[in-house]
Amino acid sequence: RSDGGTLDLYTTDSNFQPQSIVKSLVPSRNTLVLFEVSPVSFHQVSEVLSQDKCRLSLSGWFHGPTLERPPRHLEPPVPRSPHIPRDETIVQEWINPLYLDIFYQEQIQEEFEESSEIQLKGFLKEEKFREVSDALQLAQIQWTKRGPPNKRCYEVASLDTLPECVSMCWELLHSEAFFLLLSNYTGLRLHYMCPADDEEEEDKNGEAAAGSSADASSSTGANPSREKELSTPVCSGEVRRWSHGSYTLLHDGDAARAEYALDLILPFGCTDWQSEFGGYTCYVANEEDEELLTVYPEENSLALVYRDKETLKFVKQVNNKGSSLGKEFYDFSFVYYE
Repeated sequence: RSDGGTLDLYTTDSNFQPQSIVKSLVPSRNTLVLFEVSPVSFHQVSEVLSQDKCRLSLSGWFHGPTLERPPRHLEPPVPRSPHIPRDETIVQEWINPLYLDIFYQEQIQEEFEESSEIQLKGFLKEEKFREVSDALQLAQIQWTKRGPPNKRCYEVASLDTLPECVSMCWELLHSEAFFLLLSNYTGLRLHYMCPADDEEEEDKNGEAAAGSSADASSSTGANPSREKELSTPVCSGEVRRWSHGSYTLLHDGDAARAEYALDLILPFGCTDWQSEFGGYTCYVANEEDEELLTVYPEENSLALVYRDKETLKFVKQVNNKGSSLGKEFYDFSFVYYE
């Protein structure tokens, strides 16, 4: 069993989703294994841990009559919320002053608008980053495994058990001042002080159109684009722990629910993390094998990625190479919507 490569069979919950491993079969030479495969059965082959053994097997199916599938289970949407009222003091206390310089923010926005992604290294002040890194390892934090395993497997922190400095970092990323900062970095409308695209166009052409449209305005009323109520920017987020066996998967329903969104990842505890350990985030084009972008865990490096409805993402499984060195890491993961 220590060699890995077991055939694992799962129980299912009331929604016919995989829940936990109920039986693990160790590979044995010249052994035939038969088990039923149905719309509500789930199995996996676990990671091979041995350095000098190879798992070879022949697999196939005996087909019978098609079984009726239960209705597809739809997970409840992840709760979203608008920013919390915190002024610029919180960003001044936490963020590297370089990233608060308005001229540097303009450079960031130019680069982001060119590639739709950017990594801001040394984002938090060093003392704040170290404080949060140490606090994330405290035993007081309650971690819950998030599944189901056919979609994801990692741990998420209970927010009411976070140490004070970790909670303050959470508030920073959820704050009004940070929403405004993200708008400056990306050009997205994540704060009411940032003009919408149609407003910018109107401002550019307003003087030229003012005279010719005066009569029409008096007869038709105000500009309908001005009357249109703009949506309130919102976000969702979690504090995650990644250890051996953690991953997320692409799923059939991901494309149908895909939205325009800004992803934020801020890792902690990943010093000397190597790509061969896994744990990196991959962005791919829907229904294509093309890998668009890979974001690797890097200490105190804020990753921002804007994705459209045709872009999906997953986190590569953290494998045994990292865990054999005692490696695990944490991150703040937020998604912002205009």
